[in-house]
Amino acid sequence: MKDQILLNLDNPGQLEKLYRTDKPTFKRAFKALYPDLQGNVLASFWNERLNFASEEISWGSSKELTFVVVASLIAGLIAKIPTMFHINEDFFYPRNIGFVVFPALMAFFVWKNEMHKRNIIVLAGATLAGLVYINLLPDVDTSDTLVLACIHLALFLWSLLGFAFVGDRSNVGEKQLGFLKYNGDLVVMTGLILISGGILTAITINLFLLIGIKIDEFYFQNIGVFGLAAAPIVGTYLTQTNPQLVGKVSPVIAKIFSPLVLVMLLVYLVAMIYSGKDPYNDREFLLIFNALLVGVMAIIFFSVAETAKTSRSQAEVWVIFLLSIVTIAVNGIALSAILFRISEWGITPNRAAVLGSNVLILINLLLVTIQIYKVMTRKKDIIEVGKTIGSYLPVYFIWTIIVTFVFPLIFGFK
Repeated sequence: MKDQILLNLDNPGQLEKLYRTDKPTFKRAFKALYPDLQGNVLASFWNERLNFASEEISWGSSKELTFVVVASLIAGLIAKIPTMFHINEDFFYPRNIGFVVFPALMAFFVWKNEMHKRNIIVLAGATLAGLVYINLLPDVDTSDTLVLACIHLALFLWSLLGFAFVGDRSNVGEKQLGFLKYNGDLVVMTGLILISGGILTAITINLFLLIGIKIDEFYFQNIGVFGLAAAPIVGTYLTQTNPQLVGKVSPVIAKIFSPLVLVMLLVYLVAMIYSGKDPYNDREFLLIFNALLVGVMAIIFFSVAETAKTSRSQAEVWVIFLLSIVTIAVNGIALSAILFRISEWGITPNRAAVLGSNVLILINLLLVTIQIYKVMTRKKDIIEVGKTIGSYLPVYFIWTIIVTFVFPLIFGFK
């Protein structure tokens, strides 16, 4: 791409064609070349074009706004199903919480990406299959496979959202990396929306309380539930129509939290040794340890996605590399602990799920760490790390299918 840009510096039409063919690659190549092209009028124009960020908030088209409003209302109504049809909440929400929001988000990206009808049918079929399956599972309070199926069904739907986000595009690697960045941006935007909604809720309830009207129960059951369901939908809409809203916030968060998490993790491992706690004989501690592992891995992936999109600071790459190394050590401890528990007390659905997850995470972390090392030795670009992460996402999708749909059958719904 760099060679093509240099070759066509005096050919505006060909530059436009290169840009439209592969926008992300064009942007990265041009950004690397521009310091040597300053003074060239056409290069200056492209620099302004590629780096222009409107300070105004775009509310999109009327069709987009209508879609968001309708999708938010439908999501709220789905969340209200137990109340409207007198369904046991303990039965409904664990099984169907993912269907409140994920189908709406899938529909948004299917529409925006103009996906082929065949792929739409596959997505809709997979979503419907998950809905029917999870609600037909036996209602057994002590069933570990039911709990695992409910948890992994949400991850299964998240994976389907990733397919909808990528769409029918040819540059799958770029879109997969974009999906990781979208998740980070969505967390930031949804968090801001929920904080704002929480402040509005507190003010509203207390204002009515001042005049002697208690509306908290009515408010949460009829307004709050719609707000909670709508938050990620509205957050998605804002991040896609106004990337500048969190485009500068997310990289800052990644830069701040990556080194802090690295320090916290090192201190935590030392404190764990000092306290005498270990995941080998303490089941609850092992679960918390694995949750910590997944959280840190998510931060690594988020940091890589942000670094690949914004800068290539050697210090940032070093932090991510060290964080990956420490996380591999944490994963090794968790993996050895679950193997120890299986050897001592036998295989169970929970132990099998944790073992499989830890193995997949370890392989993923090793692949990512190798790529980061190559970036540090100047053999690879940071974007290759993102592509490695993105290309591994389908493996997690396959694992969610196994745990959700196969585990209950293998273990007899225990």
